[in-house]
Amino acid sequence: MDAQPMDSKSEQTKALVRETAMAMFRTKGYAKTTMRGIAADAGVSLGSTYYYYASKDELVLELYRESVTEQQAAATLALADASGLADRLKAALHAGIDALTPYHSFGSALIGSALPPQSPLNPFGEPSREVRESAVGIFSEVVEGAKVPAFLRAQLPELLWLGYMGVVLFWVYDRSEGQRRTRTLIDGAAPLIAKLVAFSRLPVVKPLVEEVLALKAKVQS
Repeated sequence: MDAQPMDSKSEQTKALVRETAMAMFRTKGYAKTTMRGIAADAGVSLGSTYYYYASKDELVLELYRESVTEQQAAATLALADASGLADRLKAALHAGIDALTPYHSFGSALIGSALPPQSPLNPFGEPSREVRESAVGIFSEVVEGAKVPAFLRAQLPELLWLGYMGVVLFWVYDRSEGQRRTRTLIDGAAPLIAKLVAFSRLPVVKPLVEEVLALKAKVQS
């Protein structure tokens, strides 16, 4: 009978630790935020903080998870009114940057933490698999409502996600006001990608695209 209240209290404490950490990341930056500081600001013991999250990296992985969830919700709403691959892709990319915007100030520190292959923040690593698959799922939704050559349809969501990773990297180092250059990149790149996808069905282009897909499959095997 007591399990449910205890579980509820545990979830509340975990949420408090997470929200405190996110606030400190935004105000103090990633490097200056410590697990001890998070515990102190949250008003919980250091042991409890480590019980829920073994490191700052795990907290940032939670941030990644939450940003993807937010991106997915915003993209789904925007896609309801978007037709054509260019507009649908643009909606998903902007939704992703919108979700990440509060964390721009410490984005470069996160990139540094994600570089080691063993890091749980590595977007290609096993610890982030679930979040990565959710992110790719957003681009599956983009593709589902667009005209895409049949031979490319299954592979395109992951390719678009890889492109989004490139946009995020550009965004991290974008110091223009409100990251205006990143928004310009999205607005310009989405139509170009849509045109390339349309061209891929042409007899002279299709074999080249198929070679790229085959190479991708070999690299991932």
